[in-house]
Amino acid sequence: MMAESDIFSGFSCPVPYSSKDSILLGHGSGGRLSAELLREVILPAFANPVLGRLDDQAVVSVNGSRLAFTTDSFVVKPLFFPGGDIGSLAAHGTINDLAMGGALPLFLSVAFIIEEGLPMEVLRRVVKSLRESARNAGVDVVTGDTKVVEKGSGDGIFINTSGIGLVPDGIELSANRARPGDRVLLSGTIGDHGITILGQREGLEFESAVKSDTAPLHTLVAAMLGVTPEFRCFRDPTRGGLSSSLNEIAGQSRVGIELDEREIPLREEVRGACEMLGLDPLYVANEGKLVAIVDAAKAEAVLDAMRKHPLGREAHIIGTVTEAHPGLVTMRTPLGTTRIVDMLAGDQLPRIC
Repeated sequence: MMAESDIFSGFSCPVPYSSKDSILLGHGSGGRLSAELLREVILPAFANPVLGRLDDQAVVSVNGSRLAFTTDSFVVKPLFFPGGDIGSLAAHGTINDLAMGGALPLFLSVAFIIEEGLPMEVLRRVVKSLRESARNAGVDVVTGDTKVVEKGSGDGIFINTSGIGLVPDGIELSANRARPGDRVLLSGTIGDHGITILGQREGLEFESAVKSDTAPLHTLVAAMLGVTPEFRCFRDPTRGGLSSSLNEIAGQSRVGIELDEREIPLREEVRGACEMLGLDPLYVANEGKLVAIVDAAKAEAVLDAMRKHPLGREAHIIGTVTEAHPGLVTMRTPLGTTRIVDMLAGDQLPRIC
């Protein structure tokens, strides 16, 4: 294993100073700087009611049908990692953003930005992985684009994907719908994807295999909605991890969220890596997990359905929505103390998706 000093030698602080003059790496973190960028630059330019919901997808009505529409870009480094690659990540990430709106994913677009000099075999491998990931999820890639930039202007390959899905009648999901008394459900262990990427990037060796959790979540969502359509919201805790997703829900719903640390599933390998590197797993990215807010009366039945699904076997009820401390997420520790789980200021692990 690399010496700890060698591991950190390649790191730079993603948010060294508060800056209004230039973009920092932390602006892409999914945390505070990302929220600031949206609030001060993006949202004022394009303000409208659909965008203002700030969900993982836009749900719009077209000729009586409710369509979910989303777009995402993928810049992960390295391109290939245990459990997946940039191709499968692009397909799964966009499918999951549609699924978080309760939609059945239907179509994807794919745009490749390729750096001059990329080996053709790498491109073929990425395309094949994306194709198979979409096909296995029952989704067609129906349009796209390809651009090539000069050597040194990119990092091998970047991918942008957009997706369209159909939202069934009776499904109303948004981060502003959480209510006091609701339960918070998590579909499985956190931090697997982010630690896998860090391990590959920095040459870390783990006693047991750690691999990305990237997976399409629409069938798990369908199983959960089969128990009750009356969910408040779904979120997939990607950039910024579990903390950012729950802080967004607490802020938009103007409620508090209280977590129980003992109920949050975490692999020992991931726990150990986070402790060694000084990382908080609550802020580490996931690519195959979801958070759901549901009425307390339905929570146990939903949990049972989740645990019967291959992607929800390690699901837990991890917390409760409360009237207290609106806009804040707190967590009870195994020691009986309580701490605030704030939104990440910068980015613990840049370029993880």
